[in-house]
Amino acid sequence: MTTIDRPLEMLRPAMLRFGAGQVSTLADWLRDEGCRRAFVVSDAFNAARIDVLALTEPGIFGTVKPEPDVPNLEAAVAAARAFGPDVVIGFGGGSAMDLAKLVAVLLGSDRRIEDIVGPGRAPRRNLRLVQVPTTAGTGSEVGTRALVTDPSSRNKLAVESRHMLADLAIVDPGLTISVPPAVTAATGVDAMAHCVEAFTSRRSHPIVDAYALQGIDLVGRYLARAVQDGSDIEARAGLSLASFYGGVCLGPVNTTAGHAISYPLGTRHDIAHGVANALIFPHALAANASSVPDKTAAIGRSLGFDARDEAATLEGAFAFCQGLGLDMRLAAHGVPRDDLAAMAAEAHKIRRLLDHNPKQLAEADILRIYEAAF
Repeated sequence: MTTIDRPLEMLRPAMLRFGAGQVSTLADWLRDEGCRRAFVVSDAFNAARIDVLALTEPGIFGTVKPEPDVPNLEAAVAAARAFGPDVVIGFGGGSAMDLAKLVAVLLGSDRRIEDIVGPGRAPRRNLRLVQVPTTAGTGSEVGTRALVTDPSSRNKLAVESRHMLADLAIVDPGLTISVPPAVTAATGVDAMAHCVEAFTSRRSHPIVDAYALQGIDLVGRYLARAVQDGSDIEARAGLSLASFYGGVCLGPVNTTAGHAISYPLGTRHDIAHGVANALIFPHALAANASSVPDKTAAIGRSLGFDARDEAATLEGAFAFCQGLGLDMRLAAHGVPRDDLAAMAAEAHKIRRLLDHNPKQLAEADILRIYEAAF
């Protein structure tokens, strides 16, 4: 674990507007910034309610996939180029916001996604970028990373650049009221996983730890409430803030084994990112418990269980997720047992995340996690 004197750089959107009803301020902000041609990147559900953004004759790409791939991105870029925007707006969950980031930096360039994979390779954008999340999970509105799947390799292509940081992020918990209970549960666990993995990472930092703990506390306090009553605006606001804190954690620290092990569930079996992370979360937390016992104990306290050892941690974290109504078996989500070994080999190669996990996990360790989750 790192010490308090380690240098740390934190980036945030230039402006954050948080709270119920804040989406109504978007049109005035665009007018004040001189933006006249807004292009919205969204999934089909949110594209159908684009009127809440109160835009004047916007362009729209409304077919973002739950696990966007390179062809999905290329179609979005082509649609944006045909429209000629001066502002790109991500409106939806993490997939829509990630594609909006990539569209914004690729529009003024002849580069392709393959040319900008990795840190600091994306070109400077020449238009505004706004992010409006409609789920409380990814925290993508805060960050400088975006991921899409390469269909040929089934690997995640990760791009990181300060040029993908939003000029404005509007976090309006009212937009999340329509999220159904199962998705609320999965995305809430995803937000928590961002905080937990940053908190326990080898690259953890006291500054980030403070945000991470607040995010975990908020999920422990509000997630079950929001699942039980989707109209509970206080609970929705608590989860939106937890998601934002998770996004803050991703910037300077990022995730570790939980996300690495969850990625093949999405790329190979089309399991939504939030669900994939929920399925793996208890097992990854327990696997790391002996390496970070004090931090694991603090996580358990926030979520309402005693994480005194690996077995108790697994039992408590599993019960927390299952209590949200999630079916925690890989088999129930269409994952075949005969693919577990290939998934473990694939996950073990995601060194950008696994190298910072508090405990070094061999491929065999990852396979055991899949088998336990099966």
